[in-house]
Amino acid sequence: MTTHEGSEPAVPSLLDPAVQSDPFDAYAMMQAQEGIYRMPETGFFVVTRYDDLRRVLTDPETFSNNVDRASLQGEENSAVLHDYLDAHGWPHIQTLQRTDAPVHSRYRKLVDRVFTMSRVRELTGHIEEVAHTLIDGFAARGECEFIADFAVLLPGIILAEQMGLDSGDVGTFRRWADAMLAPASTVMTADELKANADIELEAQHHLARLFEERRANPRDDLVSALVHAHRDTEEPLSMAELQSVMSQLIGGGFESTTTSLGHAMLQLVNHPDQMQALREDRSRVKNFVEEVIRFESPTQGLRRRATRDVELAGTLIPKDSVVIVRYGAANRDAAKFECPHQFDMARKNSGTHLAFGAGPHFCVGAPLARAEIATGVLAMLDRLDDIRLAAPLEKPIHEPNFLTLPLRKLPLTFTAKG
Repeated sequence: MTTHEGSEPAVPSLLDPAVQSDPFDAYAMMQAQEGIYRMPETGFFVVTRYDDLRRVLTDPETFSNNVDRASLQGEENSAVLHDYLDAHGWPHIQTLQRTDAPVHSRYRKLVDRVFTMSRVRELTGHIEEVAHTLIDGFAARGECEFIADFAVLLPGIILAEQMGLDSGDVGTFRRWADAMLAPASTVMTADELKANADIELEAQHHLARLFEERRANPRDDLVSALVHAHRDTEEPLSMAELQSVMSQLIGGGFESTTTSLGHAMLQLVNHPDQMQALREDRSRVKNFVEEVIRFESPTQGLRRRATRDVELAGTLIPKDSVVIVRYGAANRDAAKFECPHQFDMARKNSGTHLAFGAGPHFCVGAPLARAEIATGVLAMLDRLDDIRLAAPLEKPIHEPNFLTLPLRKLPLTFTAKG
């Protein structure tokens, strides 16, 4: 049994922005080694093979979701952040995706009442309206910067409206969402963490006012549904719990969908034959969306914590170690997916990807994300012909991020349909 104490050949650092933008060679090196790779910079154990990942995801008793989301910052700076938020707003308490059974069951039951398939179906028509309104804004120009002009705005407007913001306040919403995700994604100094926390605190105090207003005067929106999700015999979510749940829904529902929309259009541009096939047969969109999510998983990895000494793939992982489940690597595992680095929207097993997780912590917002990606892509194809890159993408093409894979820009040219 290996403990991986300096015995492995050098692997490019996952903290390197260039590697974060194109991590797949690094993943292949990790997968080729025996056992589980351990990051020398952090001591995190990185799980990259499909079967190993499934084992971790489906064994929450051994691999707990109860992990400090700021663990990337180290213990000292993480404590600084928690103390600062506690003094000025609400600390990062563990709820929903960051808890285990039986505590997780309570949160999941409440949130499942909010994110129902019927709610997604009701929203789909509005998502389509928003998509076409956005296209109205740039169709006549014959060009757009797809990330800023569409991919950010479509999920941003939908979530901003659900949070009681005007659809024109997406810029504010994005600042808040980025601040909520930053401690888990980017290494920062204590001063940078506090400055970032000030932005998150803006969101917290807005949400606090909104939660109280919706408690007294509910509307048909996400915030009202969360505030009133409990039954008469159940304990309602506290303010701190509401803040924590909402930050997770914002992070998962905004960043991931924006990232996948960008990758979806990039893959269509890179594969015009598949773009044409999708134009000719819209029923292909479901599998297309799954292949996009498999190929460039929007969330490349998340954290778990070992609750005991455990052996995984011949590697001893000590109790309380941080374990990174690297979805982006597992979804390119050649042992599971034939020619994994080839984008193929007709791939028969695309839907077996692990990008939304597995087991009791499967992503609650997956149906909404799928609906937004499919609706957004089809709206673009319905309205625009001859879609192509306006200029080569500057490298690195992705924003530096330890956990996600957001495109910097995607400049497109096209011809608007008559």
